[in-house]
Amino acid sequence: MAGFIAGFFSGLGLIAAIGAQNAFVLRQGLRREYVGIVVLICAVSDAALVAIGVAGAQMIATTLPGFQLIMLWGGVAFLTIYGALRFRAAWRGGEALRPTDGAPVSLTRVVAICLAFTWLNPHVYLDTVALLGALSLQYAPWQWAFGTGAIIASFVFFGALGYGARLFAPVLARPRAWVVLEVLIGVIMWGIAIKLVLRAVAL
Repeated sequence: MAGFIAGFFSGLGLIAAIGAQNAFVLRQGLRREYVGIVVLICAVSDAALVAIGVAGAQMIATTLPGFQLIMLWGGVAFLTIYGALRFRAAWRGGEALRPTDGAPVSLTRVVAICLAFTWLNPHVYLDTVALLGALSLQYAPWQWAFGTGAIIASFVFFGALGYGARLFAPVLARPRAWVVLEVLIGVIMWGIAIKLVLRAVAL
């Protein structure tokens, strides 16, 4: 359960940051165009990438005994820096997420754009495959519980963003709301980093 909870909040913290993919999902939700397909593409893609990351990290860890410790401190460094960047973004005042208007587009184009936002974004691979895969090792032999938590976080987040767009839009259009979100993400990232440090000290 600890691994599942850590995976859920780690995944949620990473995907909740402002980005083109989130703006696109929100836009489709507001326009009520192919929302289910867009949410499914984003969530299933994340699930596949997280699974690749967890399986890959486990495979490497079995062949390189020191890999787990290296990834532990690498994860601590990344989470610390990532959390600091979120605090800096909050200090600068936040950035409102405003989807743009436009003419209706075809399903083919929507799918192509959604796939591009997901699979052509290098940060996606860093977050899901590299970071979440490395963090999952810290919860062995329950690393798949961590991965499952991260996968469910993707489905929850994208589902809420797509189908709750009309409800969230007035709030997300305010920079102050994103200040609060950035601070929350920063706290989550630093909290996970502290837990990893305590785990490293105990080894």
